[in-house]
Amino acid sequence: MTAIGISKPAGLAALAAAAVLALAACSQTPSGQAEASQSASVAATQSTLTASPSPSASPNTSATVGAVVAGFPQQLLPLMTGATVVSSSFDKASAPATAALVGTVTAPTASVLDFYTKALEGQGFKAVPGDKVGGVASKDFVRGDNETVNLSVVEAAGVSTFTIGANVAAESAK
Repeated sequence: MTAIGISKPAGLAALAAAAVLALAACSQTPSGQAEASQSASVAATQSTLTASPSPSASPNTSATVGAVVAGFPQQLLPLMTGATVVSSSFDKASAPATAALVGTVTAPTASVLDFYTKALEGQGFKAVPGDKVGGVASKDFVRGDNETVNLSVVEAAGVSTFTIGANVAAESAK
């Protein structure tokens, strides 16, 4: 058990689930059009995620459910005011460093997109054209040659569930 009472396999399961969502949100068709699987949008709206731990997960990866994991780069990926953390993960030792956050907030999709667009553009990221993957609101951001952030948002019954994942240089993950 970890200090917060969550077993290591449960934390790795949350990390694996976040990675699956991020990868599903970023898939490309041969024509270059972004396309999301229906399972990714369904999984993003579920309050409980289950997945098997990945055997390739870095031993330096930390993940938690219901809180921001220790060391998470909150300057890079701030939590929107009023949002609740569903899960988070962080691996500063990988190259690039990876961070992911899943949260919910009682705000419209447009407000979530606006908050994170301003936060990321204020740090030098530029939005890539396009704002949807299938029927899911999704924006990609780039900085330099190899730093990327993806944000996807699903709204249901006045609650927006958002997933934000970043692959950045270790020194950017502060």
